[in-house]
Amino acid sequence: MPARYFEDFAIGRGGLAPRAVLESDAPVIDLNGPWAFRFSPTLRSEPDGFQEPEFDDGSWGALPVPSHWQLRGHGRPVYVNVSYPIPLDPPFVPDENETGDYRRVFDLPGSWDGVPAVVRFEGVDSCARVWLNGTELGVTYGSRLPVEFDVTAALRPGRNVLAVRVHQFSAGTYLEDQDTWRLSGIFRDVRLLARPAGGIRDAFVRADYDAATGAGLLRVSVDTDAPVRITVPDLGIDDRPAEGEFRLPEVRPWSAEDPHLYEAELSTATERVRVRFGFRTVAVDEHGVLRVNGRRVVLRGVNRHEFDPDHGRTLSLETMRRDVELMKRHNINSVRTSHYPPHPAFLDLCDELGLYVVLECDLETHGFEYADQERWQRNPSDDPRWRTACLDRIERTVERDKNRPSIILWSLGNEAGDGRNLRAMADWLHRRDPSRPVHYEGDRLAEYTDVFGEMYRPPAAVARIGRGELLPGEISYPARAGSGDPADDPRNRKPYLLTEFAHAMGNGPGALAEYERLCDEYPRVQGGWVWEWIDQGLCTHDAEGREFFGYGGDFGEDLHDGNFICDGLVFPDRTPSPGLLEYARVNAPVRIGPGPEPGTLSVENRYQVLDLSHLRFTWSLEREGTELARGELPTPRLAPGERGRLPLPAPDLPPGEDGEGEDGEGELWLTVRAELAKATDWAPEGHVVAWGQLPRSAPDRSRPEGLLVSAHTEDGSVRLGPGRFDPDTGLLLGLGELPLQGPRLNLWRAPTDNDRGWSQQDAAYWKARGLDRLRHRTVSVTPGADGLTVVVRSAAAAVSCGYLTTYRWSSDGTSLRLRVHAEPVGHWPEREDHEAESLVDAALPPGEFRELVRRGASRSLARIGLDWQLPADWSLVEWFGAGPGEAYPDSRHAARVGRFRATVDQLQTPYVRPQENGNRADVRWAEISDGAAGAVRVQGEELFHLSARRWTDRQLAEARHRTELAPGPVVHLHTDHAVHGLGSAACGPGVLPEHRLELGTADFTLLLTPIRRS
Repeated sequence: MPARYFEDFAIGRGGLAPRAVLESDAPVIDLNGPWAFRFSPTLRSEPDGFQEPEFDDGSWGALPVPSHWQLRGHGRPVYVNVSYPIPLDPPFVPDENETGDYRRVFDLPGSWDGVPAVVRFEGVDSCARVWLNGTELGVTYGSRLPVEFDVTAALRPGRNVLAVRVHQFSAGTYLEDQDTWRLSGIFRDVRLLARPAGGIRDAFVRADYDAATGAGLLRVSVDTDAPVRITVPDLGIDDRPAEGEFRLPEVRPWSAEDPHLYEAELSTATERVRVRFGFRTVAVDEHGVLRVNGRRVVLRGVNRHEFDPDHGRTLSLETMRRDVELMKRHNINSVRTSHYPPHPAFLDLCDELGLYVVLECDLETHGFEYADQERWQRNPSDDPRWRTACLDRIERTVERDKNRPSIILWSLGNEAGDGRNLRAMADWLHRRDPSRPVHYEGDRLAEYTDVFGEMYRPPAAVARIGRGELLPGEISYPARAGSGDPADDPRNRKPYLLTEFAHAMGNGPGALAEYERLCDEYPRVQGGWVWEWIDQGLCTHDAEGREFFGYGGDFGEDLHDGNFICDGLVFPDRTPSPGLLEYARVNAPVRIGPGPEPGTLSVENRYQVLDLSHLRFTWSLEREGTELARGELPTPRLAPGERGRLPLPAPDLPPGEDGEGEDGEGELWLTVRAELAKATDWAPEGHVVAWGQLPRSAPDRSRPEGLLVSAHTEDGSVRLGPGRFDPDTGLLLGLGELPLQGPRLNLWRAPTDNDRGWSQQDAAYWKARGLDRLRHRTVSVTPGADGLTVVVRSAAAAVSCGYLTTYRWSSDGTSLRLRVHAEPVGHWPEREDHEAESLVDAALPPGEFRELVRRGASRSLARIGLDWQLPADWSLVEWFGAGPGEAYPDSRHAARVGRFRATVDQLQTPYVRPQENGNRADVRWAEISDGAAGAVRVQGEELFHLSARRWTDRQLAEARHRTELAPGPVVHLHTDHAVHGLGSAACGPGVLPEHRLELGTADFTLLLTPIRRS
């Protein structure tokens, strides 16, 4: 059988040399829109004449370009992470290879007669063969890379027909094993571009900045056969020859915080092009610190796949702008374009609005890692047959976007192992563009890259790297010991970046603040990129027509990786998750806290370029969540990195309200906010970029007990004050006339994606102990003169371990006080822990180190607390504590102390795969009501956790999608003494020892009060 054109180690054929995206005044014809389309579920190899202009396509359907055919009723989307969706038999692909044939008819204006032209495809997945008017133009691989074909000889006056055959799989598929949906088609723009004789084919604008003097150096290289003139109005350059250097004594540099752009016009006699550029210099200094314009940068970033829940990788300009604006509003300053170049319009927005970009090549071969007997045995990255294709991909990546100031690093690709082809790519890059450092995480020893990047290292390992303690030859994945002097390892003299960290799958990630502290402590630890920006859930419908976000397995795939595709900081509809709010607070460019002296606030400017003059500082003072006063503070005059102080506001308050007298009751909190003083291109005036809180008074939360009433039997129940109890089980049946029932001890939660992680095995440990199916045996119910004592043993079938809980009830006649003592009984086996490396920094003091190691290996609980039930219409919740959103031990910085209200439905966080959510932390008291006649007030002598939902934890855990959760007849109220942290164990470190809930005794007290409202 002759070789098939889509099964070739080479780079395709017929494509022109790559060039930059240039905005030209030459004519252009937009070929987006409806195309005639024919779908074949299996391979169509040789054309049947459809490429000919007179072919009758009347029986075909229509498909919009750009789009993916799997999202338009043809074939099915497939999600796999590491595995290839085809047999590993390079460069061959199976005959079960969906094929889409496209035809587009367009008219060529008379003004184009005799004008050279090219057709440009911005992205076609995965292989395309192209004809114009029956003349074959060529074949292209590289799904997310542009290609141009010369159409000058094939164009005709009037009617023209562009025909394209697209294959789902090709040899290029082996280089595109990215962790995302596998979707096919012409998914980016198609345009016909006039290329006038004597025009500008390409241009490379280099604009360097001298941080010491403020001067700029502008150099422009133009690919043309005609003289070129340049005009940059803001620099006083007016119609001058473009060759040579332009030395400017003073320029305004570009940065993510101050993205100042200049506009250049390059012109020949037949064409003018516009290029926006910025002056900036990227360098690694002698101390191994990455600097932009001479300043150390910390990259507080995200990995971003292109994704839309309705359109896949086809994004509108409005959606791209929304992404950038959301990032800026949440204090994100960097994007890694995982794992391919994005649509060029996205980079326009990064230039304009200000984001540092790591632009990644369209290269990943992860499926080869464990495909054969030896790791990476047939990896294309080390196979000379793929060398030309690898070099072609990096060249097309760099040439398209070389003029963009937002790009500060080039990345060779992702999870493609190691090999000679990657080294060749790095060598080419260093020659072509020495102005930007090269990144590639798979270069474990940083031999051919300029920065040292790694994935998912725990904070303890990052601290060790920050101290420069890597041993020569040491690597973490796969683990390999090193030896010798750390001074001999070049990685200890390079910037350290977390290529991926804090896996944001489901409820999480935890420990973001721990990573940020390391960036403060170690100069070479310079941040990184959370995995990832968005949950890639596709909008779909169930059998009843209800809409939900689908993930792997929802489309009838043979092979899939489930909801591992839903691991973003925003939900598929781009609603910010609690994880994004946490990241925004941790990344805040201003820190506000108590000052070093009484009566002062401490303010730290964490911007890297800006002072604080663009901000205003406001304050509010609240007593028990009720505002007493508000005002403004003077804006501190602090340069980047400086710290200062402000006087605490001194509002004129009534006697006692200032916290000094005895009349003011409840906690007094001061909240100070740093807001935008005026609107920006990405946020309105008043947008809060940072905030801090200070307690001004904290009265004792415990209430002294009055004269206690006795428990007695009445009408078959045990009565104690307002409480009515079951005499056999000791359960509360009602509080006065109000329908609160319970409590039941709860030690389990519907596992989060991180709980299910492979490393710490927490969810498996809880399930093996039966914590999800506890049965309760009442040991004793003892009424007495001072109250009621109930002892209950809670354990699961077939296990010997459990908890023995003593509930001591007392009452002053108005309220019920519940003292709980819970202790583990029976044999609790040790927990298996497969964490790849220690979560504890060995440099800690020995006692602290040993204690954290012990806690890290301890047996765990998901929670320890009490469950209650109320009727379904008791669905209004008000609380004083941390909020307004959910918080957990290692993800709580976004929550402030205040008074908040929500319905039970509003308390839920809509994770794509249902799981534990909605926990409110540090609650002092909560009131649950029906919104009319009454309420139940729950107050803790200790801070407690609160959550409420319309389904049980078991129902929550069993649901694959939110549409499967049916509200029940009761509200399930959780008041927890303690809860387990979140971590990132779905693909990263587990819960750090200090945030784990270990098995042990718990003592806590709640006060329950019925409230009747007239």
